Order: sequence, then C-alpha cells, then structure tokens
Amino acid sequence: MNSNRYLTAFGIMWFGQTISLIGTSMSSFALMIWVWKETGQATATVLTGISGLIPSLIVGLVTGVLIDRWDRKWVMLLSDLAAGVSTVIIFLLFSSQQLQVWHLYVTSAIAGAAGTFQYLAYSASITLMIPKSQYARASGLQSLSEYGSKIGAPIIAGILIGIIGVSGILLIDLVTFLFAATTLLLIHVPNPTQTPQAKATRGTFLQEAVIGFRAIFARPGLLGLLVILLSFTTAESLGYPLILPMILARTGNNELILGTVQSVLGIGGVIGAILLTIWGGPRRKVYGVLVGVALTSLLGDSLMGLGQSLPVWVIAAIFLEVFIPVLYGSYQAIWQAKIEPEIQGRVFAARDLMVHIAQPIAMILTGLLVDKLFEPALMPNGSLAPIFGGLVGTGSGAGMGLLLVIAGLLSALAGLAGFAISSIREVEIHLPDHQPVTESAAT
Repeated sequence: MNSNRYLTAFGIMWFGQTISLIGTSMSSFALMIWVWKETGQATATVLTGISGLIPSLIVGLVTGVLIDRWDRKWVMLLSDLAAGVSTVIIFLLFSSQQLQVWHLYVTSAIAGAAGTFQYLAYSASITLMIPKSQYARASGLQSLSEYGSKIGAPIIAGILIGIIGVSGILLIDLVTFLFAATTLLLIHVPNPTQTPQAKATRGTFLQEAVIGFRAIFARPGLLGLLVILLSFTTAESLGYPLILPMILARTGNNELILGTVQSVLGIGGVIGAILLTIWGGPRRKVYGVLVGVALTSLLGDSLMGLGQSLPVWVIAAIFLEVFIPVLYGSYQAIWQAKIEPEIQGRVFAARDLMVHIAQPIAMILTGLLVDKLFEPALMPNGSLAPIFGGLVGTGSGAGMGLLLVIAGLLSALAGLAGFAISSIREVEIHLPDHQPVTESAAT
C-alpha cells in the first residue's frame, strides 16, 4: 500500500464529507425548528428522527453485503446523490408552500437509507487507507467533523434563517452535497483483495448477510461490547431527542438559547475529538468505551434534565459530548482491528442493526411518555409535582427533564456493568487482531 497516497486520499475524503455534514446539520436545525413551531409536540419532533432511523435498520443487512461486493467509492457517491435528491424534494415543497410534517418523514427515510450505505462504505474504506495504530485518530477526525458542524451549523442557520429563510439554507445543503461528491471523484478508494478466505464467504444474499452475525457471535468479547452499546443507545434514545423540545418549552421557544446549547454541545464534542486525534485514545480502548458511557450519562444526560437555566445546560452540554468521541472512537478502533477487512461491511451492518434495533421503539415511547404522562404529571398541580418538582421543577418542559434524568441513570448502569464482565473488560487481550492484507486496485 502506498501509505502517503492513501493518507492524502483519506484527508480529501474526510474534508469533503465534513463540508457536506455542515450543510446537512444547518438544514436539519432549521427544519426541526420549523416542525416544533408547526406542531408544538415532542412526538412530532421525535418522529422526524425515527423516520430516518427505521429505513437505515431495514436496509442495513443488504447494505453490508453490497458494500463487501461493490466498489466502495461508488457506493459513497451514489449515497450522496440519493441524500441530495431528498433535499431537493424538501426544497421544492417548502418553496411552493406545500411542505407538511409527514413529507419530512418520507424524505428522512430516503436520507436515512442512503446514509447507511454511505456510513458503512466510509467506515470499511478507512480500515484499508490508514495504519491500525491510527484508527482511533481517524475516528477523532470524524468526530471533529460531526461536532464542528454542531458548533457552526446552529449559529449560521440561526443567522441565515432570518435572511435567506429555510429555502436558502436547503440550497446551501445541496451545494455541500455536490462538493462532497466532487472530492470523492478526485481520489482512489481501495477495496479488499479477494483472498481465498474472502471468496469462501460468497453465496446467496441471505448466506452472506448471516456471516456478519456469525462473526460477531463467534467473538464473545465483541458481542458483550455490542450489548453494552445497545443498552447505552437505547437509554440515550429515551432522553437525548428531548433536549431540543425541552429547552424550547422551558424558554418560551427562545431560539437563541437553543442555538447556544446546540453550539456548546458541538464545542464539547470538538474538545473530545481534538483530544482523541492528538492522544489516540487509551492503550486499552475498552476502558475508553466503558468510562465514556458512564460519564456521558451521569454528567451529561442527567445534569441536562436537572437544569432549568442556560448556565446549567451549558455545563451539561459540555459533559454530554466531550466523552463521546473517545467512546465511539475506541469502540470503532476495536472492531476495525479485530474484524477482517473483506467482511467488515457485513459485520458492521449486523453490529449496527443489533445496536440500534431498539432505538425506534425507545424514541416512540419517549414521545408518548412525555406527551401523555410526564409533562401532564409535572404541571404545577400534576400527580408527580410533589415528588419530583423539587428536582426538575414544574411546568412546561419539566416532564422531559425528568425523563432525561432517568435515561442518564440507565445509561450509566450499562457502562459500569462492562467492568464486571471479564470477556468484555479483556476483549483486546484475548481476541487477536486481523492480519494485514494487500488492497485491490479497484477504483
């Protein structure tokens, strides 16, 4: 492998995807505010996220098989194109004043399915573009993109929404999609060499999809680590989607306060991403996962729910995101090192399906619990006001705050449980790394 060539290609690919992510984050922020103003309901806001998640789970297994079969560069290009088409649809509907909330559910489904292809191809490609020792740092750069967009996108969108409106922000998103596609056209993205072992995994779609699950269940340490992340993401899905509507509800729809908190969430993530990029993560990556889960939950989610003013939300926002890059960077580095590149598409698809399978249920449950139980019960004369009113306050947004606290406690338990199970705690010691392979010359 020409290391310098692929490191340069990775840098170009990363930059293009970063620019695209900023555009997507701007349009998402503007549209979420639009949904809240149109409905005033947490359920509608949460369902916008669910509509993108469910299709990604449905196509996940097929995606993994195709990514291990197809040229990964072109998978990413076509994924960017599909996401761009969904943005065009939203733009046309909004510009003609015909956009309805259910339209966003449909377009989010298209973007969610496309995003699954893009993410898996991107993740599997990185394994062959950089040395194993740099996997965590690459994840740090990816996190830097994600959280950098969280800082800039809400501020830029908040300013531009009053100047060019939602339609103008959607146009910016389209331009960034085109930029990302152009950068991919300029580089070579390697594909795995078709070794005898890789050829032996070929078969029908169902047979190939099952290989991903078999590879995971054959490695108890990775399976246990997956269960920890499943518990974490499920609990997070109960609380994290409520941050936006909770703050709007508690501040009388103050977009400036919301934008500030959203930006601080990005700052926390950027700090963590920079730390991971420079540091490379702990020597025992599993500690980065387990400690990250526990601290994110206790100091982030729970404190966010307890907060009733901007200063507390700002502190919670920092802690809610600062550990995430190390958490997920360490998690991804373990999987990239332990799973053979030629089956990573299928394994990562199976892994992500299992990790996220409960998220839609949790998110639907969140909306129902908030609108039907927690919010009414924490009104000044509500049934839970005497019990929890002193903890999270009463009135609009208090019920969402209480659910955030509960979600944080559940998440923390997931992280702490990993230290008690030796197969998880010692996964890096007992499970060998995959052996290096030579990349194919496919373009």
